[in-house]
Amino acid sequence: MYDCIVIGGGIAGLQCSIMLGRYRRKVLIIDAGGGRSSLCRQYNNILGFPEGISGEELRKDGWLQAARYSVERKETMAVSLSQESGSFEVETREGVRYKSRTVLLATGVEDNLPDIAGLFPCLGRSIYVCPDCDGYEITNKKTVVIGSGDAGARMAETLMYWTKDLIVIDHLSKEISPVFEELSRMEAIPVIQGKVDQIEQKDGIMAGLKLDSGRVLRAEKAFLALGGSRPVTALAEKLGAIVTGSGPVMTDTRTTATNIEGLFAAGDVSIHSQLATVAMGEGAQAAIWIQKWLRKRE
Repeated sequence: MYDCIVIGGGIAGLQCSIMLGRYRRKVLIIDAGGGRSSLCRQYNNILGFPEGISGEELRKDGWLQAARYSVERKETMAVSLSQESGSFEVETREGVRYKSRTVLLATGVEDNLPDIAGLFPCLGRSIYVCPDCDGYEITNKKTVVIGSGDAGARMAETLMYWTKDLIVIDHLSKEISPVFEELSRMEAIPVIQGKVDQIEQKDGIMAGLKLDSGRVLRAEKAFLALGGSRPVTALAEKLGAIVTGSGPVMTDTRTTATNIEGLFAAGDVSIHSQLATVAMGEGAQAAIWIQKWLRKRE
């Protein structure tokens, strides 16, 4: 019987596990890999890393830190979550079952990433998804928005704060509202209908991109704005946790507790701003309240 099973070994899950380990709790991380933090090649906005750090490095260092406090980890996927007689049972895809007094859902968000050759080496280095995290990186640089309809138009409007040298590619050929068409006209932002076939890059540094028409556009940076990214909430929903209309798990903003007793959620799966630094804070916050929950019952 574990004190806490953490489902998801990203930023929120690792931070929570480190703190629970320091509370001398018996903790198991079930981590299927993948997720946004594993894809990001470089975070530039995290305190203490002025030269940036990749999500892979951050996760690796986080796991080594958690292991110091006897936190266990299973590299597999949790496929079932149930609750009975005051404890939880988590089943993995191999059919192995683990029991715990509490569970933290840190399953993150599933990004809608296009199948474009050369894209993945650039993520976090020259192609981004979050303007709050990485808008600074495109300051006065020629930037392409690989978008879809109004999602792409809204991203362009946001990015104008950092650069006016923008091109929007309507990668999925969705309709753009007249409001954004007018914005494009007034700000002289060209909108190109067509799909991106390939990112021209070297070591993650973008030089341009090639469209399905054969046209090549030169640009230094790009943002993805295709919409369709959703929190991974299947386990929470099966257990009866409340999710919002837009997808995230509903939690108490102070404790990260869900409506299910003993079930907590932190990071991108819950309602927050989808920043690595916020996920880290929520993971720490969850650990504190999981400890309080356990102590109260002891």
